[in-house]
Amino acid sequence: MSIGLREPVVLASSSGARRRLLEAAGIAVAVDPAAIDEAAIKAAFRRADSSAERCAGALAEAKAVAVGRRHAGVLVIGADQTLDCDGTWLDKPRDAAEARRQLAFLGGRTHVLHSAVAVIRDGIVLWQLVERARLVMRRFSDAFLDGYIAAMGERVGEMVGGYALEGLGAQLFERIEGDYFTILGLPLLPLLEFLRRQGALAS
Repeated sequence: MSIGLREPVVLASSSGARRRLLEAAGIAVAVDPAAIDEAAIKAAFRRADSSAERCAGALAEAKAVAVGRRHAGVLVIGADQTLDCDGTWLDKPRDAAEARRQLAFLGGRTHVLHSAVAVIRDGIVLWQLVERARLVMRRFSDAFLDGYIAAMGERVGEMVGGYALEGLGAQLFERIEGDYFTILGLPLLPLLEFLRRQGALAS
């Protein structure tokens, strides 16, 4: 019996990490990145003094809705993640220098990742979820940080906070509290359960 998808599903995200998580779980989705103004949405939530958690949910939904307009009758998955450290929100670093500043700021602190997912069909939100994880980053030397940035290369700009927990980024941390997949950017197990309930996956 096949355990793959029983109907087309589109991932409204350019994240290679999310695509790899789904593919590793046997979910070969079509990828159609959403072209939304994420900065404007985040700015609006900050002006409203809203939470990073709610912002993550809004971003995931906006991505799914935008891409869903191009895929009638198809399940579309939108996902996003926000990082909040004592009220400071961080985005994906634009370059190695910004990654270094972000990691230096996070060193020795606890931050929270909010990973959101939304599934829509024909503009209707069928299911959405935001999960959170708390991560304690250890204190590290400037020399270690320089070595980490150099070893990561261009990949350091692919993830919020500038780290990849599934790789070298594991060396940055003292403790994590939360689901591993949520930290990587997608609440995978609840999403798979939703797809099973929808009949899109074998149960």
